[in-house]
Formats: sequence, C-alpha cells, structure tokens
Amino acid sequence: MSELFEKLPMDGVKHIIVVASGKGGVGKSTVAANLAVAMAREGLNTALFDADIFGPSIPKMFGIEDVKPDVSALNNKEIFFPVKKYGVNIMSIGFFVDRNQSLIWRGPMAGKAVTQLLGDTQWGDTDYMIIDFPPGTSDIQLTTVQKLNLTGALIVTTPQELSLNDARKAGSMFLNPDLNVPVLGVIENMSWFSPANHPDEVYYVFGKGGGLKLANELNTSLLGQIPLVMEVGESAEKGLPVFSQGNKSVIKAFEQIAETIISGKKP
Repeated sequence: MSELFEKLPMDGVKHIIVVASGKGGVGKSTVAANLAVAMAREGLNTALFDADIFGPSIPKMFGIEDVKPDVSALNNKEIFFPVKKYGVNIMSIGFFVDRNQSLIWRGPMAGKAVTQLLGDTQWGDTDYMIIDFPPGTSDIQLTTVQKLNLTGALIVTTPQELSLNDARKAGSMFLNPDLNVPVLGVIENMSWFSPANHPDEVYYVFGKGGGLKLANELNTSLLGQIPLVMEVGESAEKGLPVFSQGNKSVIKAFEQIAETIISGKKP
C-alpha cells in the first residue's frame, strides 16, 4: 500500500466522526464543539480535532487561545498532548500559530499538517473523536478520509436553499464510491427563531424543511434541528459551550443528537 493511502493507526480511538458542510457560516464548528461537549457530559472519553488549518476556531470557542499543548520527544519525534477543557481532549493548529498570522500553504502542505497533528498526538483511550472539517471539499478533507478509518460523517446545513446546494456537495463527496464514508445524518442549524419574551412564537428566518429535504436526498436521517439563539453565539465568543447559557431548547437539541449518535438508532 502506498504511503498516501496508508491508514494512521489511531490506537485507542474507537469511533471517528467528521462534521462537514459545503460552505462557511452555517455553524459547523459550533455544532462540532458542542456535540463533543455533549458526549463528554454523557461520561464518554471524547476528543475534538480542529482540521481547519487556515481558519481554526476551536481554541477561541473553548477559551483556550493562549494555551500551549505539552510537547515531548519520543524516538526523535515530537509527541503532542491535547488540551483538556469541559471534559474534551482538544487539538488544533491554532495552538501553534499566531492568531493574527495567516498560513499561506498549498493544499498538500495543509493535508500533511493535519496528518501529522492527528498521528503525533497522544489521544489515549477515546470513545468518540469529533473532527471539525473546514468548509469545502479539498485536500484536507480528502487526506483525512484516506488516512483514517471513519465511523461516518455528519452534514451541517441551514434551511435555506443556498446552504443546501453546498451541503449536497459535501454529502456527495462522502458517498463517492472511491471514498464510501457513511453519512450518519444531517443536522439543521438555525432552524427557527423564538423571541425570549414569547417562546411560543416561532419564526422560520431561513426557511423551513431544508434539513429534512437534504437528509432524504442523501438517504439518511435528520438527526436534529438547532434553533437560532443569540446566546449561543455570545457563549462561543466567551469560550463557553451552549450548556452554560439558559436556553433549554438548544441544550436539549444537542443532548438528543449526542444520544442518537451514541445509541446508533435512527430518530
């Protein structure tokens, strides 16, 4: 087998799930981060890998931008140790670069960086690893799919057609016969808005039914719908998960999605 397609061993990691979308701005990283926290709250050993080399956001979302992972040497090779926050073991290129500096790398270099960080990190016993993909379907995504034995992929979208068009591309990449990664389900973000003072009122700001439509097209399930809540964005800016804010509908949505994935039962 060529080095290109040789799998990383990932000893101790039982399940690896990638979270993807075709475009930015749909809350993919928010979903990945809070899904990882939700699984950790279920008592599972959980890891979160930030595969967005050019725009890593996970360190900020966990309030650990200034934290540096421990590094040691083993057989003349650097070994990285993940940073733990909210019960989640986290690794990101963002820990190693200046947050104000852009990485000017060609695609293969980015793919190599992802491979190195994944393979040279001491993950320990891990029940679920969540990988936050960057937007699109390029070198980083292809390298990760080729290098890892994936449990499956989650597709994040918002209800409007523009988002669905890009999410379809992400879904079709995993379903390509040469890759053949199971699509575990679709997560619809920003599904509706309810004013805090009028929780019974529901406004479909970005349309309605897009997540279910996409799930049907991909022959998979709609795992959950996450409402549009201002406090979620505010919490992320402060490095806090959704479980720190008071909107119970968002908390319940993430808990149900995590429980569905863990149980392996379709909703």
